[in-house]
Amino acid sequence: MSKITEALEGAVATVIAESRTAECQRTGRQRLTIDRAFSQILKLIAPRIRHFTRQYGLVAHWEDAEQCCAIAVHRAIHSYDPEKAQFTTFINWQIRGELQGLRFRLMVDQRPSARKVAATTVSMHGLTSNVDGESLSLEAIIEDENAVLKTESAASDYLAMSATRALLDAFVADARSSAIDSLCKRPSAKRLSGDAAARAEAAARRMHSHGIDPAEIKKLDQNLARDRAIVEFRLFAATPESEELEAGLTKERARQIAKRAATVIADLPGRNPRFALMVR
Repeated sequence: MSKITEALEGAVATVIAESRTAECQRTGRQRLTIDRAFSQILKLIAPRIRHFTRQYGLVAHWEDAEQCCAIAVHRAIHSYDPEKAQFTTFINWQIRGELQGLRFRLMVDQRPSARKVAATTVSMHGLTSNVDGESLSLEAIIEDENAVLKTESAASDYLAMSATRALLDAFVADARSSAIDSLCKRPSAKRLSGDAAARAEAAARRMHSHGIDPAEIKKLDQNLARDRAIVEFRLFAATPESEELEAGLTKERARQIAKRAATVIADLPGRNPRFALMVR
């Protein structure tokens, strides 16, 4: 075994030994040891990297070839089994595979299928120029000058819509709580007539609905849904379809509902910490 082979095997063994520790648990000394050993491996196999780069006709793409070879070395270290072969033999196949893939990506015109139809690869950068014929970078063409403004506008709309929904939810929850409190304080109705089974069923329904008739709860929720739609349309300029939900109400009644809701919503930021950012 030559000195280069021994040094290469030693550096690979060092990287493998230090890499057994999870990356998130490695110390600074372990990371430094791995980096130094990896650099030594690249230095030792640099001659064969240059040889394979020339062999695959990638001298014009030297930097890309070096990066591919570094990736090949990294993969080879983590899949290397010393009992099956020496690293000097194992790494050759890894480097050749990466460089062959690079050549396939960069030199598509040299493939048999491309030669058959005389295909020619044209760089997108070569097709970009301004009205004066000066070349432009591809980034300058695809860049949207209004991207920042559009992004900020979309984010502002999203936050405004989210705040609107949150305020409406809080308004409905507050109105429902107040309405249920009022219904609970209302004098109880006379005892229902009928047999004991009917009275027991009615009592069970009231027990599960704050002592209120479930029909009244259902009607309350329907009215709140209607009021929410009216408020959303009149105060927050919702979709025009919401106006149809005002059917059955006079314009004055709808205006009063929106006015009362505006008062409640304006008071919410001062009472609910969730909306504290809205207070100036």
